[in-house]
Amino acid sequence: MADIVKAKVRTGEYASESEVIRDGLRALMAQERAVESWLHNQVGTVYDALKADPARAVTPDQVRAHLAAEHAKAR
Repeated sequence: MADIVKAKVRTGEYASESEVIRDGLRALMAQERAVESWLHNQVGTVYDALKADPARAVTPDQVRAHLAAEHAKAR
């Protein structure tokens, strides 16, 4: 990874190694915020709904059949 950082500075994409690291950390933090938001706003809601009414869930066989049908349509 150090080679990648050095290459980004060498090509002029960044002025210093610390800028590369700082930009990478900002990107990582943004990704982590997006995952947290997704977990909180979508996954948690669906989990709560399925826990309240397990009949809404689909079986593994139903998932496989759906994926197979989608795959067949894509061909």
